[in-house]
Amino acid sequence: MSREAISRRKAAHNPQRISIQLLFAGFIGLFATLTLVWQHAHLQQTDLSSLIAYSKEAFITGSSTFVGMTRNIYSNSGGEGSIIPMDLTVNFLHVIDKAPGAPPEPIMAKSASSFRSPEDFLPVVAPSDIQFRWRHVAKTGAVASDLIVTGYRVLVVSMGKGDVIWDSGKVTVDKDEVIREIVWGGEAPPAAGQILQWQVTLWDNQNQKSASQWIKFAVGPEQTDWKGTWVAHPSDMATFDKTNEVWKKHNECDVWKMRRPLPLFRTKIAIKNAAQVSSALLLVSGLGSFRASVNGVPLSTSGPIDPPFTDYSKRVMYRGFDVTSFTKDPEMVIGMTMGSGWWDHRPISGMAKPELLPKGPATIVAQVMVTYKSGESALLGATGDQAWQVARGHIRESDLFTGEMVDLDVLSTMEGWDTASMWTDSTILDKDNHDPYKEINKWVDTVPYRTDVTLEERVQRISIQAKAMEFKDAKSFPDAIHLADPIGKLVPHEMPPVMSMERIAPDEIHDLGAGRWLFDFSKAFSGMLHFDEGVPEPIVPDSYPRAHGFKQASANGDGFITVIYGESLEMTTGDINRVLVAGLGLHDGGPRHVSKNAGATAHTFCFPEDHDAVLSQRDVYVVPKDADKSAYTKARQSHFTTHAFRFAEVCCTKEPPKGVHALLYRSAVPEWGKFVFVSNAHFCSILSLCQPSNSLYCEGNFDSSNVNINGGYELVKNAMVSNMLSVQSDCPHREKLPYGGDLVADSPAALHFFDMSTFYKKVSICGLCVIGDKAIHAHNCSCAPQKTIYDWLDAQWANGAYTETSVWQDLNDYAGIGHGAGETVWASAPPVLTVRHYQSYADRGLLEKSLPHHVKWIDFLDREFDAGMRKKGYTDDLSGYNGEKSGLSDWLSLRGRDTWLTHTGFYMGSARCVAYIANVLQDKKNLARGKTKATQLQKRISDLYLKNGKDTFDCPEGWGSLTPGPEMSLFSRIVPGEKRCAVLKNYFLRSGSFWPGDEEKLFLQELKNQTLIQEMSLTGELVKDGDGYSFGWSQWEGFNEGIFAIRYSMKTLSEMGFHGIALKKASGIGFGTPEYMMSFNATTMWESFWRSEDLYSRNHPMLGALAEWMPSSAAGLSLYPTTAGGYEALFWPRFGKSANILTYASAEQGSMRGDFAIAWRYQDLPIDKSQYDSAVVSIQIRILIPPSAKGVLRLPIPPTNSTTASILSALRMPDVNVAKAVAHTRCKERRRKKLGFSYNWDYDIEKKEWFKRYSGKAIGTPCDSFLFHQLINGVEWDGEKSITDNLQKRTDHHLAPGLYEVTLGNWKLGKEIEGKGPHGSRLGNIPNINEGNVGPYCEDSSTAEWEIEDGTHII
Repeated sequence: MSREAISRRKAAHNPQRISIQLLFAGFIGLFATLTLVWQHAHLQQTDLSSLIAYSKEAFITGSSTFVGMTRNIYSNSGGEGSIIPMDLTVNFLHVIDKAPGAPPEPIMAKSASSFRSPEDFLPVVAPSDIQFRWRHVAKTGAVASDLIVTGYRVLVVSMGKGDVIWDSGKVTVDKDEVIREIVWGGEAPPAAGQILQWQVTLWDNQNQKSASQWIKFAVGPEQTDWKGTWVAHPSDMATFDKTNEVWKKHNECDVWKMRRPLPLFRTKIAIKNAAQVSSALLLVSGLGSFRASVNGVPLSTSGPIDPPFTDYSKRVMYRGFDVTSFTKDPEMVIGMTMGSGWWDHRPISGMAKPELLPKGPATIVAQVMVTYKSGESALLGATGDQAWQVARGHIRESDLFTGEMVDLDVLSTMEGWDTASMWTDSTILDKDNHDPYKEINKWVDTVPYRTDVTLEERVQRISIQAKAMEFKDAKSFPDAIHLADPIGKLVPHEMPPVMSMERIAPDEIHDLGAGRWLFDFSKAFSGMLHFDEGVPEPIVPDSYPRAHGFKQASANGDGFITVIYGESLEMTTGDINRVLVAGLGLHDGGPRHVSKNAGATAHTFCFPEDHDAVLSQRDVYVVPKDADKSAYTKARQSHFTTHAFRFAEVCCTKEPPKGVHALLYRSAVPEWGKFVFVSNAHFCSILSLCQPSNSLYCEGNFDSSNVNINGGYELVKNAMVSNMLSVQSDCPHREKLPYGGDLVADSPAALHFFDMSTFYKKVSICGLCVIGDKAIHAHNCSCAPQKTIYDWLDAQWANGAYTETSVWQDLNDYAGIGHGAGETVWASAPPVLTVRHYQSYADRGLLEKSLPHHVKWIDFLDREFDAGMRKKGYTDDLSGYNGEKSGLSDWLSLRGRDTWLTHTGFYMGSARCVAYIANVLQDKKNLARGKTKATQLQKRISDLYLKNGKDTFDCPEGWGSLTPGPEMSLFSRIVPGEKRCAVLKNYFLRSGSFWPGDEEKLFLQELKNQTLIQEMSLTGELVKDGDGYSFGWSQWEGFNEGIFAIRYSMKTLSEMGFHGIALKKASGIGFGTPEYMMSFNATTMWESFWRSEDLYSRNHPMLGALAEWMPSSAAGLSLYPTTAGGYEALFWPRFGKSANILTYASAEQGSMRGDFAIAWRYQDLPIDKSQYDSAVVSIQIRILIPPSAKGVLRLPIPPTNSTTASILSALRMPDVNVAKAVAHTRCKERRRKKLGFSYNWDYDIEKKEWFKRYSGKAIGTPCDSFLFHQLINGVEWDGEKSITDNLQKRTDHHLAPGLYEVTLGNWKLGKEIEGKGPHGSRLGNIPNINEGNVGPYCEDSSTAEWEIEDGTHII
């Protein structure tokens, strides 16, 4: 729907955000400006105009509070050394002082404590599993040759007294030694319950030292040391008792409703000798989700999915909170507010099957561990021991798929329930008259969580369902009376929680009539609305808009406000498109009923009454008829659900709510390059540049001159951010599940964007063990579990099969080979992700833990694969097969999928992973086994796919058109070296085709502007088809590939000398491109390349591998294929023949060493752009390598023999961090001006006609790299050295830590290769490319072989 059409209905409202704080911000900004100008005018010679612009940002954002991760700040004042340690972690976890997008402090009772929690997230580790890690940055002015760590010292002290708990002493490091993790080396592990802090000191190559800041962590109990036990509300626990009468009278849905409203838990404890307390640590967990408070003060802004999603019958994570300050209050009341999470969700099923997950009533476990200055300790407030109370509270309903319902009157009247002033003695429930609403604010004693179901019984039950076990082999168990599922072992939080990472103001507010207001936040994400000032009293319209009604409340005369969330607008109504974001895919097709008939959801069990046939993302705020209407001012946000949205409708109020913001929630893993490290802490705090929530920062770690390429990068990143909700999900509204195939496809992009060390693990990790005073390499350390891979290890069946999703959901098992295995590609995620994780983080313990599981997977495949494939109709010689049999393969490609190849290829890839891991572990038996099996499978594939003599690397009876045939086989080194060039040459014979999609046909029917039609036919976007036009997809100027081949094709083209063609694909326009998505207002990647209004998600990172190609190939920065732990980077800038697509590009890549960076740009480009394919220019390249890391410079193929190359290295390191800050400021200013993508298609409802609107957008905005800032330009370089020999002979040049400038001279530009065909270049193929020899990378066939240490090309 057009914005004009909306505006014609009612005038648009612009949000006003003026406050007294802005006046204060002005003074802060002015002070910042004067301070900066003085500092840099007196201390350095630099560009004052850039610093004034930099300070202007401080003026604008000065009202922001100083929040963020402790990791973001370091100081040059920690010593004289050249290397500054930063980003200190314990067990790979960062302290988070305050979530970057934390909302304003909530309303608290007058009786609430004046103390506050010192941090939003405190890392907690078990005593036996403590590892320390840090990264490096060069000190400003450091000499590059000094940037080698020669020694370190780890010091751990207690909080409060400051007693030394462990001191490693100075440990000498050999020059080529790589420090990874330092494992606790004290004589004894620290006691559980202690809160500690640690610091690392580093010595550089001149033996000068620098110390880090002090960083905090806590020590939690092992499973056996937990005194607290799980407890629940007695009425809730009774609903899982099979002898309870409710089971005879009610169905499961009715019984589930009896556990609503959700409970609140609390206990009251007194601290003896509070003045002598050194530290107090609250340890707590709760199922489904929880938020903890003490004396009325919330301890964290996390909550939607806390604890993180795992198989809760096997393991549950617990949090730790430093509550030391609260011991100064007379008493401590600990409160727990509960949500349903993945544990006690509405019993409804659709595209996901939550009923297969473990479930039980809301339940908590907690205890407080107090440490006194004397060294003594006390354990208090343990659930199951201490008197804990429970009552029903203000959350009437909480569900991850349907949203949250909050009773604002109960919220208001129970205010202070978690303070001593509101404490009341326990009462007794009326067991004969169970009405959950009469249990609101009725405090009773908790009861123990009880179940008769053992873990063994539960695993057996679902194993039989999954056909991973035969019924005849089942063991019998006694009939259970208490039917709640078992709860797994307690482990410390293995990853950061889901937190608010950004606070977003609405871009526009529109009046839709009848009291309904549409908020547009300009991009899509996961989260919810936050009402800073509450909501107005509602009005009652003549009829409620669809899904905004609440029949029961209306019947009672109650007042209510509804919020509906969505990512796009329904084109024919202008309302939010609820169908595209329907939970579990449950909907009736929407207004047009294209994919489903009206009434499709009418008989869905337990479907919410007021969702009007579409399971909607919806929050409701209710105030009963006779309640005080001031309760509406208490509304703030939903806490235990997240919604995927760009748009939100609020209904129904006379005026729009004031002070509305959106909160973007995701797992709070660090984002590489997101945070500016400012070298002066005072400077940092003045400008608020250390807070990640500051809108200063640009959209990721890649940039270029091309809007379409930049926009594609942002689409993927925004989709990835939306889907990181304790698991990496497919889409953040429909299933919310972690699919293995999606992880295989887009984990390279995720590893580029984020530090995924905790997110992608959940298994043991080891590095250096320290015994006594000496640090040694140790490979058998006892190490801590982490995240994603461990989820799959938990889910692995006893027969060795891996599942499709990390928690089994019986989805697409038909596409696998049977016996419980997921589709082979999807089920291969654990070994593939293990290898990629090792490349980035070098966690040997992960390999040790996972290898036996991966070997079991190979055992299973060896035993079942061939028979399973025959059962699916595949013959051994592939006779009669031409693609598209059972399997998912290159999912959602536009051309036919080669299902046999991906099944077999990922069997081979799994075997290679076993060989890779065994090689690292020096396990000769499994190394030989993995290599042998991988070689056998590689030969099987190549023999079959070359036997027809066509060299197309397609199945024997194929037509040379299936995906991901040649691109996967070339990238993964499956094609024999001597055939590689022939296969590549034939690959270029592929062409595009017409696209008959329903939405595209409808679009063309309603595209009536003949001028636009002619323009689109000239660009190839439309193709003449009979008397009309059709959309077409391109092979060489767009994408047709599915989720795997998109990476294989782009990387193969760029690696094999045809980078210009890859650039044309990435920057292409029309159907099957990021440009096409953005032209329909996309801000996140779509699930499919075609447009869907009612089925396929528009927030889905599945096709996200494209975003990894951009930094690695378009800019030229990636981890070296054989590196471990991100120690070595590959700098391989490549350029198209012409400068018409890109004139500059830049990228940053975080690693365990520090941040690598590259930027390149053409120099001497002619003013006349028509000469961009003929001029002679030079190319300037700058490279940054962090301390104790390495780089490999691989120069591009020179266009002529006269092209030259030279290199300079900086004598001293410049202030890179200020350069970053200024570059980010300038980038943000450009984004504010919306200098990115410039148009979109809009639909005129009245005319029923599509038209093109030209209006600037932030997405895709080009920005300059910090490496070309004036601070870097002014650096002093050493003498120029020629590396022309490396260029012409194509040999690598090795680089040490430092800053470099490379110049390529006499670079001759040329014309890009064009496709040919009857329907134009866009749909054509590229015949006779280079005639016989297809590019210089075909000359050496040895480069076609996979190396055992190469984790990049493993599959």
